[in-house]
Amino acid sequence: MSTDKRDRNHHERPQTAAEDELDHVKRQNELILEAAGEGIYGLDCEGKTTFLNPAAAHMLGFDTNTLIGQPMHALLHHTRPDGSPFPKEECPIYAAFKDGAVHYVDNEVFWRKDGSSFPVAYTSTPIRENGKLAGAVVVFKDITERKQAEGELRKAYAEVERMKERLEAENVYLQEEIKVELSHAGIVGQSNAIQQVLHQVELVAPTDASVLISGESGTGKELIACAIHEQSNRHERPMIRVNCAAIPGDLFESEFFGHVKGAFTGALKDRTGRFELADGGTIFLDEVGEIPIELQSKLLRVLQEGQFERVGEEKTRTVDVRVVAASNRNLKADVDAKRFRKDLFFRLNVFPIEAVPLRDRIDDIPLLTTHFITLISRRLNRPEPNITQANLKRLQAYNWPGNIRELQNVIERAIIVSKGNRLRFSVPGETVETDTLSKFSAGEESETIPFTETERLARDRKNIIAALRLTNGKISGENGAAELLGIKPTTLASRMKALSVEKPK
Repeated sequence: MSTDKRDRNHHERPQTAAEDELDHVKRQNELILEAAGEGIYGLDCEGKTTFLNPAAAHMLGFDTNTLIGQPMHALLHHTRPDGSPFPKEECPIYAAFKDGAVHYVDNEVFWRKDGSSFPVAYTSTPIRENGKLAGAVVVFKDITERKQAEGELRKAYAEVERMKERLEAENVYLQEEIKVELSHAGIVGQSNAIQQVLHQVELVAPTDASVLISGESGTGKELIACAIHEQSNRHERPMIRVNCAAIPGDLFESEFFGHVKGAFTGALKDRTGRFELADGGTIFLDEVGEIPIELQSKLLRVLQEGQFERVGEEKTRTVDVRVVAASNRNLKADVDAKRFRKDLFFRLNVFPIEAVPLRDRIDDIPLLTTHFITLISRRLNRPEPNITQANLKRLQAYNWPGNIRELQNVIERAIIVSKGNRLRFSVPGETVETDTLSKFSAGEESETIPFTETERLARDRKNIIAALRLTNGKISGENGAAELLGIKPTTLASRMKALSVEKPK
């Protein structure tokens, strides 16, 4: 047999079983690569692509032949997620065929052929040939949906934290409010003056208009604000109260808008401001005239735009708050004197309500008195004492410069000092036409006022005449002048004779 024939027979010999098995394994591997849902590509030690599966080509928007032999980092991995350059010397994919370690990353992006990017998670595994590093295999997947879900989860957590912070702040605020004595269960009264106020409340409550309640101290301005809130569409959210007169000048902004930790000395943690607490509800600014004029512009911005920033924070926050303000000062005069911003005054004074002083609604004193007796007796765990008509007339004859708050104080003091079931006011020898009840409510004693003998007799005579006038000339018996003065009828009669006091007709 010739040499050529032998060579031809040698080249045409059938494959061995080992070679067939190797081809089978290669075909199986190719099928696996083609079927894999994750992107897979190989790199040599120069960072050039050696192979690419269909899933990788599809995700990257390239065809396989275009990428083979190309430096993958320059095409796919040249920037970080924030757009900053990503040098190949720092690339974890390249690091695998330099340090021989497996690198897993899930916070970077790959770039597509069309210029868009997508977040990826990838593993770069080194390849060794004959014990030497020869390249790497990269397995990656598009984690856009996962990142979106994580983003939504972070937003949800942030919202939960925000609501938690708000609820904690509301709880602290409500705990503070519980400590404040709530001396009313509603607006008490049937006089024409108070009915007019209630009519105004009914008109404005369903709206979101700002309300400015003016009136003397102790006339129940906060009670009117509560009635407005309770009858509004915001009643399911809290009404946050701010006593502007009680806030130190340098803490107004923090109290109103909150602050972040470290914003100033003593700011040990983030604080939610009163406006943020009132979001969706009502904020009651009592004594609004006490707000420093330099802060009034920021208050005006919240009223106009619903926006503010916490102290020490640049983030702008948005709130939806209905403002009810109150003042015992003449804000119009303060505007004229440049102590209060004109634009803020007009913004607050959309719907003005005047709180009526007690001296202009004396018909309500009996109702208020019995109301306070019930509330105070329950709080003091005392049986409710009876009050006489003579005592009610005595209360109605007083001018009440301290208004309803003063009346409440007088009733509470009387309940404390009274014995038995009859309410007695500890003001013996005082005439109802002096300011004795006001002094009494403030804790002053009548004995601290010295009188000459002539003054004492004149005072006693005037006192008896006043008592007889209040009781329509009735001297003895229930609700008589003697009972009102706290003396026996015989004693009263002898004093009337001595002081030349005639029984009125």
